[in-house]
Amino acid sequence: MQSGNICLGLLAHVDAGKTTLSESLLYLSGAIRKKGRVDHGDTFLDTDSLEKERGITIFSKQAEFQAGGLTFTLMDTPGHRDFSPEMERTLQILDEAVLVISAADGVTGQVRNLWKLLKHYRIPVFIFVNKMDQPGTDRKEIFRRLQSALGPTLVDVTDGLEEETVQENAAVCDDALMERFLEGVPVTDRDVRELTAQRKLVPVWFGSALKMDGVDRLLSGLERFTQKKEYPDEFGARVFKINRDENRERLTWLKITGGTLRVKETVSRGGQEEEGKKVNQIRIYSGTAFRPVQEVRAGQVCAVTGLADSRIGEGWGSEPEGGGELLQPVFSSEVILPPEEDRMSALQKLRILEEEEPMLHVRAEEQTGRIFVQVMGGVQVEILKKLLLRRFGLRAEFGPGQVVYRETIAAPAEGIGHYEPLRHYAEVHLLLEPGAPGSGMQVTSACSTDVLAGNWQRLVLAALEERTPVGVLTGAPLTDMRITLIGGRAHEKHTEGGDFRQAAFRAVRQGLMQTKSILLEPVYQFRAELPAENAGRLMNDMRNRHGSAEMTETETVSGSGTQVTVTGSVPASSYGSYQQELIAYTHGNGSITVTPDGYQPCYNAQDVILEKNYDPDADTENPSGSVFCSHGAGTFVPWNEVPQYAHVQTGWGGNRTGGEEDGREGYAGDSFEARQEIVNRSRKTWQEREKEHSAGEEELKAIFERTYGLVKTRGEQEERPPQESRYADAYTAYWKGSSGQMGKRPGGKAYFLVDGYNIIFSWDDLRELASVNMDAARDKLIELMQDYQGYLGETLILVFDAYRVKGGRGEVQKNNNIYVVYTKEAETADAYIEKTVHELGRRHRVTVASSDGLEQVIILGEGAVRMSARELRSEIEHRKKTVGNGWKDEQAGRKNYLLDHADAETAEMLKK
Repeated sequence: MQSGNICLGLLAHVDAGKTTLSESLLYLSGAIRKKGRVDHGDTFLDTDSLEKERGITIFSKQAEFQAGGLTFTLMDTPGHRDFSPEMERTLQILDEAVLVISAADGVTGQVRNLWKLLKHYRIPVFIFVNKMDQPGTDRKEIFRRLQSALGPTLVDVTDGLEEETVQENAAVCDDALMERFLEGVPVTDRDVRELTAQRKLVPVWFGSALKMDGVDRLLSGLERFTQKKEYPDEFGARVFKINRDENRERLTWLKITGGTLRVKETVSRGGQEEEGKKVNQIRIYSGTAFRPVQEVRAGQVCAVTGLADSRIGEGWGSEPEGGGELLQPVFSSEVILPPEEDRMSALQKLRILEEEEPMLHVRAEEQTGRIFVQVMGGVQVEILKKLLLRRFGLRAEFGPGQVVYRETIAAPAEGIGHYEPLRHYAEVHLLLEPGAPGSGMQVTSACSTDVLAGNWQRLVLAALEERTPVGVLTGAPLTDMRITLIGGRAHEKHTEGGDFRQAAFRAVRQGLMQTKSILLEPVYQFRAELPAENAGRLMNDMRNRHGSAEMTETETVSGSGTQVTVTGSVPASSYGSYQQELIAYTHGNGSITVTPDGYQPCYNAQDVILEKNYDPDADTENPSGSVFCSHGAGTFVPWNEVPQYAHVQTGWGGNRTGGEEDGREGYAGDSFEARQEIVNRSRKTWQEREKEHSAGEEELKAIFERTYGLVKTRGEQEERPPQESRYADAYTAYWKGSSGQMGKRPGGKAYFLVDGYNIIFSWDDLRELASVNMDAARDKLIELMQDYQGYLGETLILVFDAYRVKGGRGEVQKNNNIYVVYTKEAETADAYIEKTVHELGRRHRVTVASSDGLEQVIILGEGAVRMSARELRSEIEHRKKTVGNGWKDEQAGRKNYLLDHADAETAEMLKK
């Protein structure tokens, strides 16, 4: 079924002019008679009093307009990051999107985040660069920056597709199209339409929404370059929003993804009809007004009444259940109620808001009575306070934000839950397995209907999908885990639906108690743009905050020196208010943006677990034990004894081979459990990944020791102080006599470490060369260090950041007379140098050349000698001028003296 109904989303960062563009599109298309303005508070879509007050979009809205033979449902989405979940839910129903970018702001962190989401959901994109009427805007330069940040698929079509340059740029996006173009066949609207639908081409227009400049070209382009959508004939719909109208009637918002929906029809979820799911009314909204219709077809967006227990993300008819959103709140805040407010009443009101915004994850602690909600940021908190007051008359405050932790497991386990009080019966067996990072919770069944009837299986799966189980470390929600139903049993007379819910939840907890759990913490992905001289400080700060950083771009900005871009990740708990700190030490010349980037193992898990003081056995809401019938009464059996009493044997834990492989017990036989074990072994758990990481550390240490000799930790050095060699006094006297200064510590060597990129960006000639070709600048520095080592006579180690290389394990190269070190993934040069100074500083003389102020402080604290980039340059120039052929004679004399006074082993080493 082909549909002329197109769901078009408008996306933008804050203040890019998205709402103004929507007003212009609706006005030009004839959908509205008067064009409103955000600053006047009379826009067609931002009608809520809170939106008018703040001048931002908070709730997604829709409006219809016609363009050619197409009917567009325009979805205006929030631009502020605090309301990103609302925007992301709308993305899941879009056919295409217009990304609005401010000419003054360019590609901000929020734009990059939107671009990533559009790619994730595979949505065709058009771009409108707004506010080109502002002074100082350079269209060519802006477009160059857009292509650099978002990719070469962007094509400027502002002047029309007929332009020769536009034709050529469009043809480059596809090999087959390029061949035709070279043969003289022009690029057509159909070509652009197909490439845009495949995300191989992104049309770009420039203009000003406020002054209606370029909006007509965008509207024409939407008509010309939009491809009609194909839909199945079978009915399907996706729930993407729930709210209440002015009469407090509950509205369920649907995108019809197949077939037709009619009034008074009973809709089904998961292919099975359910009572109480009859659609009473179908509304097509445009702004705050709506028209009731008798039916809606594929491609249309509507609101329906009558679905009292619908949930956001549900799939109806043939449409599958939606996946979880990528953007999740990382902070939890306590709801502080006034003394006179009834807690249960307040909780019910918060539950209503949770229906409309599932990311709130309202949680009530039974023991303490405290209520918590999860929030994206301070602006959302302020809106929540005003919503509670306006809709329910509830005056509430919110406590300071606390990090939202998650839990997962390290190895598979079979969880058993049994629920058998008098006249009830259900037993459930679940296989709990670690999932890939970011995979969320997955629930499925591998149980035959011969073992457990399909209706009981669906009850188990529905129960696990409706409520996210909590872990046993801190009581945090579980994630990155797969739960598979592998067995169960019902009773012909006594089993009820609620029995399987009880058994399923107990099975999850019983499995968790058996296996190793891992505490996860939220992390931010950050992108910072700042002067080159501050890059070392930023990367060191991120490392101290248990994050990682890499320098990805370098650009010389007229009047501002060299600007660099540093990207990486950092735990949300340790990021704090770093933005203000960065602005302070860069004197306003630096900026940083962060976006939530999933979860990773918590760096201070033990501290958090101790602070939470969670007792899984005392959590009565989440019991891990089971209830078995004994002597006519229900008897509680603790989790560790449940397998002995279980009525079903799945075989997953049987037929052991008697040994362990890769930390797991093996199984034999061509049974379900044997096949499952093969799958398990091909999947890496958190535990295995941690083991691999540790192995990487040992490998890098081995490389280090092969190159520079055995090193010990500070504690080992203090316990067993190194013995002075028999020729130490003569060695020291010789160095003092020849150079007039102490060159080495007794019995040790002299090392000279150079922070490569810090030096490159500190020397004008190398910095200028790096702006053109970084590899050439690096090679030049290596050459200079080789020459300097000839004058120096010490072991010279030149360290470069290579942690941007995914999977990099660190590399040490012998480059003529110096060592060149490329750090491993997620390790900066600062970190490598600090570690080296820490390990060698007690036994050897170590000098570090770097102009990173914080790094110099660390170097001094470890007992090493520091040298700034300027001093190193002066030293090199001085050596070139003053040291002649006599230097070689001096070196030869030193070596002969050492050979005469060294023991046999050392003499042999020196000869080599």
